[in-house]
Amino acid sequence: MTNFHIEQPSSARSTHQPPVFALGGGVTLAAVLNVLRHTDIPCYALCAETDFVRRSRWYRPLPTALPNPGPADLEALLESLDVESAVLLPCSDDWLRAVAALPAHLAQRFPSCVSPSVSVLTDKWLFAQLLEKHGVPRPETHLITSRHQFDALPESVFEGALLKPLSSVDFASKHGVKGYMVNSLQQASQVIGQLELPIMLQEFVPGPPNAGYFLDGFRDRAGRITAMFARRRLRMHPGKLGNSTFIESVPLRNLHGAIFPLEYLLDQMSYRGIFSAEFKYDVRDRTFKLIEINARPWWYVEFAAHCGVDVCSMAYRDALGLPVDEVRGYDIGRRCYFALNDLRGWKQNVHRKTGLFSLFRTWSKSFSTPFHWNDPLPTLAYFGQTVVDFFATPTKASTQETGKFEPAFAPSADQSSASETSSDRYAASTK
Repeated sequence: MTNFHIEQPSSARSTHQPPVFALGGGVTLAAVLNVLRHTDIPCYALCAETDFVRRSRWYRPLPTALPNPGPADLEALLESLDVESAVLLPCSDDWLRAVAALPAHLAQRFPSCVSPSVSVLTDKWLFAQLLEKHGVPRPETHLITSRHQFDALPESVFEGALLKPLSSVDFASKHGVKGYMVNSLQQASQVIGQLELPIMLQEFVPGPPNAGYFLDGFRDRAGRITAMFARRRLRMHPGKLGNSTFIESVPLRNLHGAIFPLEYLLDQMSYRGIFSAEFKYDVRDRTFKLIEINARPWWYVEFAAHCGVDVCSMAYRDALGLPVDEVRGYDIGRRCYFALNDLRGWKQNVHRKTGLFSLFRTWSKSFSTPFHWNDPLPTLAYFGQTVVDFFATPTKASTQETGKFEPAFAPSADQSSASETSSDRYAASTK
């Protein structure tokens, strides 16, 4: 096999600074490149040939002879590289699992902060079982492995529920969505007849978009949480279940009831690395319900860095065994938008109270990610692909006319390759 040499910038060569290999695609990879360009860390990226990120001025391709390599090719890809060492930074779940599965000799040569426990976080049923084991507030969840088991469930569990796969990446690549929302047993029966088992039935926690909160941060090799960043979702698209389109940084004290169970859970897992935990505040019992934890960078990782929490640099330093400085504060009250999806959400909201001018005015006072005026080509490429996808996808109206079920939420752009909680329930385990 031909070995490929990676030519590093002169500044990196003079200090023998290993580069970062960012693996993934879509919005998250674009955001990571935006973060790392403000550092002195050399970065190479690997994504699909059709990915809009390749149009970025900050994109430097990882040289390889493999045709459009994917996560399954990671071991062969790394073996072919003529580079002493590099830090791996997976930016999607499939690449995350591939990095976690590397043999010891490659994991030593290409270090990362990927925790061995990531398989529990990328498998939604294992994650649901983990939350139940440790008593973390969560939506009620059932695993359906057969039609007989489906028929045995009480009818009430299907009222306002989600049918979700165990792996979002695999499911989205096949069905084009991340799950389906149902409101009755009859509706669920129709949906499940067209899906593969096993599948999860999960309670939908009611509430508007701004009931969604996130705790993002980093936990180092010594078990220290060196940074934690709190943000609140203000708008999302699609409206009921989808991706955040407009968010705001908030004080950590606003999520006091979510912080303790998250820290406890990460400790029990001996977790190491980047995390982004999604919660939804449930007004019924006044608790933050933990929806999921991403063990990698996320769409708004650039916004966190903009506010003072750069988890990408932390991951780089920790992977190399270097000290990681603790971030004790960040900018509060800053806002960030994802323009195209925020505009879509505004347009499709028939009950909107905000005019288009007011929408643009909020944007003028906010941070945009991952697209910027000084790097316009990714924006044009993303917009062009979105237009193509729009005309290639059946409309909601046509779906309703045929009587078919509707998807609960579309896959994110990263699918191409969530009263305060009482700490009493955790006390016995933490002593």
